[in-house]
Amino acid sequence: MSSTVLHFIDGQYVQGASEREIIVTNPANNQAIASLHCASDEQVHAAIASAKQAFLTWRDTPVSERARVMLRYQHLLKEHHDELATLLAKETGKTFEDAKGDVWRGIEVAEHACNIASLSMGETVENVARQIDTYSYTQPLGVCAGITPFNFPAMIPLWMFPLAIACGNTFVLKPSEQDPMTPLRLAQLFEQAGAPKGVLQLVHGDKSAVDILLSHPDVKAISFVGSVAVGQYIYKTGTDNLKRVQAFAGAKNHCVIMPDANKQQVINNLVGASVGAGGQRCMALSVAVFVGAAKAWIPELRDALAKVKPGVWDDKDAAYGPLISPAAKARVLKLIAEGKAQGAQCLLDGSDATVAGYESGNWVGPTLFDKVTTDMSIYNEEIFGPVLCCMEADTLDEAIALVNASPYGNGTSIFTASGAAARKYQHEIEVGQVGINVPIPVPLPFFSFTGWKGSFYGDQHAYGKQAVRFFTETKTITARWFEEDIGSTPNMTIALK
Repeated sequence: MSSTVLHFIDGQYVQGASEREIIVTNPANNQAIASLHCASDEQVHAAIASAKQAFLTWRDTPVSERARVMLRYQHLLKEHHDELATLLAKETGKTFEDAKGDVWRGIEVAEHACNIASLSMGETVENVARQIDTYSYTQPLGVCAGITPFNFPAMIPLWMFPLAIACGNTFVLKPSEQDPMTPLRLAQLFEQAGAPKGVLQLVHGDKSAVDILLSHPDVKAISFVGSVAVGQYIYKTGTDNLKRVQAFAGAKNHCVIMPDANKQQVINNLVGASVGAGGQRCMALSVAVFVGAAKAWIPELRDALAKVKPGVWDDKDAAYGPLISPAAKARVLKLIAEGKAQGAQCLLDGSDATVAGYESGNWVGPTLFDKVTTDMSIYNEEIFGPVLCCMEADTLDEAIALVNASPYGNGTSIFTASGAAARKYQHEIEVGQVGINVPIPVPLPFFSFTGWKGSFYGDQHAYGKQAVRFFTETKTITARWFEEDIGSTPNMTIALK
């Protein structure tokens, strides 16, 4: 075992004091690469207390100084980009190119946080009434916390703490225990960028640590990304404890293919968006809805998927890596078996995939189902594996109705050459993020990540302007200054005069 993963509490790198030990494994062969002891309850409380103390001075730090910390941080992230990607690839199993994308999409949010002075500006109106002015400020909340998943150990933590801290808050990060080394390196670089002691805390743990963050009175806001069941629990428990919560949960993303679309572009995009990262993306395309004559393209899609091979992170010919754990692989294989048993036509079965020299890894090959119906488990459950379900619709209206009937609303795409069809789709579809001839419509950080329905619980979304609103409170001031005694009589109404 190569390393012990430390916690970052009150400006110190410390070992976890809990007896609960977690072994971090390489998903390509399931061999141990690191270990960590979970934070004890006392350590989690200490992290919150340190963040609360640091907030007292950080909140009064001029916004330009906070922005300079972010400027230094994004520079360090770029300087260490390939190092971070290598570390990330080794503990997640992602290919090196995919790992670099994970890191870069996080860097983009750190860049956005450098604009915090403009993002946090309030509003002003002079003379709202006679000699009365009204203006507003955005002010930080206090201690905020983030609970992040295994599938993007760089990007999603960077969705959260740079903007929260730039707004003047302090932050406690609880990353996934399955790949904790990348978040720890992010914290080390943030300290190197000049962040004051206590502004960022990092604790590794399980449900015990999460429950403390959800219930502690000094934690004011919680940001979460993960599964449906856990997202619902986070949102309910956090809001029951009077916290501000944004919980990004599950997805079942549909792609609608019109017969006038460019066939080769459709096939290329479906392959990459369905099995890239082993399908372990909340924005992965998992359902392809072929409209009318486009259904004739399914055999060519199968042939294209059959050429895609998984492999280890530094194999330049590998299209994607292993699933994160044996449990994740077992769940995907179970759903593939259920799809066959429930009557779906399995055109390509990756259940027996393996990689030479890494036979004990968590491999699943590209899998394609046709004749999928809405009562099948492979349709209703988020598979989180390299599995694509094909469905058919006679018209665009039928396809829209199918997508809108889904309880999820994270992302969707349409491929078409018709502006009218695209306009109709983007207007009528009940999904938060829509791609037009773009398979995975994840917006850049100056917009916000806007999942709908059962894919999101909360009011304000991640990054962009909505994240600034989530991590701040608005204070509105109404002011009048008298030049002399004007001898006014008492105003007995609510109106300003």
